[in-house]
Amino acid sequence: MAAAFDLAFDPWDPAFVADPYPAYAELRARGRVLYFEPTDQWLVPHHADVSALLRDRRLGRTYQHRFSHEDFGRTPPPPEHEPFHTLNDHGMLDLEPPDHTRIRRLVSKAFTPRTVERLKPYVDGLAGDLVSRLVEAGGGDLLTEVAEPLPVAVIAEMLGIPESDRAPLRPWSADICGMYELNPSEAAATKAVRASVEFSQYLRELIAQRRKEPGEDLVSGLIAAHDEGDRLTEQEMISTCVLLLNAGHEATVNATVNGWWALFRNPDQLAALRADHSLIPSAVEELMRYDTPLQLFERWVLDEIEIDGTVIPRGAEIAMLFGSANHDPEVFRNPERLDLTRNDNPHISFSAGIHYCIGAPLARIELAASMRALLEKAPTLTLAAEPERKPNFVIRGLDGLSVAT
Repeated sequence: MAAAFDLAFDPWDPAFVADPYPAYAELRARGRVLYFEPTDQWLVPHHADVSALLRDRRLGRTYQHRFSHEDFGRTPPPPEHEPFHTLNDHGMLDLEPPDHTRIRRLVSKAFTPRTVERLKPYVDGLAGDLVSRLVEAGGGDLLTEVAEPLPVAVIAEMLGIPESDRAPLRPWSADICGMYELNPSEAAATKAVRASVEFSQYLRELIAQRRKEPGEDLVSGLIAAHDEGDRLTEQEMISTCVLLLNAGHEATVNATVNGWWALFRNPDQLAALRADHSLIPSAVEELMRYDTPLQLFERWVLDEIEIDGTVIPRGAEIAMLFGSANHDPEVFRNPERLDLTRNDNPHISFSAGIHYCIGAPLARIELAASMRALLEKAPTLTLAAEPERKPNFVIRGLDGLSVAT
């Protein structure tokens, strides 16, 4: 067993956050599983192990379907954090079967591939409008002008949230997602709790309205969804809507700005993409691999497992390093090289197993739409200023991306 705290792995160090990939190479060289004392987690850096563990039912996103906090050797969260945990713990991302199976089946009824495909003209049109405005202004912040408003508007449109109500969605999401960082501060928890209360109250009122006057939107679909007598409870509906909004745009926003920042740093690849727009689908996959929007994903050990001779006991927590797995030379040839023609690209940016991202098809449509619009309408797009990274490690993104057209 190797300890990771004596390595360059330091998720609170701005230099590490700016470029964690050299530290990942060091982790992979040190072993298949490494204990990280500051967060009391076992880090897993190799692609084969991460891929296998995402499908291993001895691990879970929660343990509360089998154990109490005390039985599992864990301290219950403080009572003042309860609104966040009520919201978070009823979403399917943090549930295990049978509840996960039931909720995902019901949500899938209202989130079919046909529904997503039907959104494509709307997504393409919206991306075109946003980029046109950016071009008319001569440039601006790609994050706030294109990357952010596109997926927020799309998921809000799907949910049936009126345009006049959408302004708080992104701030609520950002505050809630602050709790997914490693060892979040009490200030972050306070913001997450407040956002959880406000967002939940808003959705409770929206659901009540849709019960009286159903529409063609996803909230109405979730109210109507049932299978063999199963229905979603109101809390499950609220948690599902928040999850769909948060997961439905956080990764897309960060993948967009991370991707364009990578393209600006690799002008040969940007030139190839500008010369051949048929590369867009493989470019989307490669950019998600190259600078992964979600760097780390956690699982609880429900039943003792062994990795490379190291026994990890029940009650431990595993941190799977998606960013490291996506740069594993055992799987990706020249992983540090951005290659938009990379066809064999089994990245795990959308996770795997039963928690594979239900919104992955929509994310791909959004990323391709904004990329195509920028290539067509802003063919000479250039970087106007060196961007700064957000201090967050788990959800990886930029504070902004200033561009000129």
